[in-house]
Amino acid sequence: MQDRRGQISTIDLHFQSMPNVIAAFLIESSAGPVLIETGPHSCIDHLEAGIREAGYTPEDIEHVFITHIHLDHAGSAWKFARQGAKIYLHPFGQRHMADPSRFLASAKMIYGDLMDALWGEVHPIAEEQLVIVDDGASIQVGDLEVISHHTPGHAKHHISWQIDNVIFAGDVAGISIQGGPIIPPCPPPDIDIQKWIESIQKMEDIKDIDAYYLGHFGKIENIGTHMQSLITALHQHADFIEPYYRAGKSVDEVIPDFQEFTKNYLISQGLTEEEAQIYEASNPSYMGAYGLMRYWSKFEEQKNLT
Repeated sequence: MQDRRGQISTIDLHFQSMPNVIAAFLIESSAGPVLIETGPHSCIDHLEAGIREAGYTPEDIEHVFITHIHLDHAGSAWKFARQGAKIYLHPFGQRHMADPSRFLASAKMIYGDLMDALWGEVHPIAEEQLVIVDDGASIQVGDLEVISHHTPGHAKHHISWQIDNVIFAGDVAGISIQGGPIIPPCPPPDIDIQKWIESIQKMEDIKDIDAYYLGHFGKIENIGTHMQSLITALHQHADFIEPYYRAGKSVDEVIPDFQEFTKNYLISQGLTEEEAQIYEASNPSYMGAYGLMRYWSKFEEQKNLT
């Protein structure tokens, strides 16, 4: 029998019927399959099909590692917890997964009637199924060692998971679809540019890493170039929003201009309009407008306190 331990399968969740928008990852171990990310519950059929294609059933999943609690990364975690799986996550995410009511109320304010179609069902997870993981901790699953690296900036509850010489980077390494342009996903409420850059530097200091796996989308190997491009894009996106914040504009006034900015940014990097739409599905620009306006508001508050 072929030994497949350590093998990584990338599962395309076909979010909104598009390829290469949201990924989950299945890793072989001597104790059975490990799942990193679940994607939203609206994509559960594609996730379960991908698990079966890798030679397992969804019920075989006993260990789920989520990089952060956003619905595009962890929206189906409850489904696996109900089957007995342990869900490994950042300490700041635990209370929202145990009781998602406040988290969902905030999401509904943004997504409105699209909430169910985009994300599907979300249910509480019993606290005994939630495993809080500290920075630098090591979790052993059979012969597989999973190391936690807390990497805030995109979200305060973000963890990048290291297995051997690869890192499952969630959103802290940005979005790059099929080797395309690198852009920063900036949804509310936790965007912090300085912490994000510190997390990038922290990741770059980890020795002997050959590749990152991105939630949007897949494997990248040109790590140094990729992360420097992400830092540049972070500054460009934040700098575009700053004058609107300082002029007292509302988010509704900002959104159309920011949508045009992000589309033109992607096209200037060589994408067609159709390819830019895949990026838009993985990283809605109106969410970036909300997130970066909130970032500048918090930035000013912190500056005034010092």
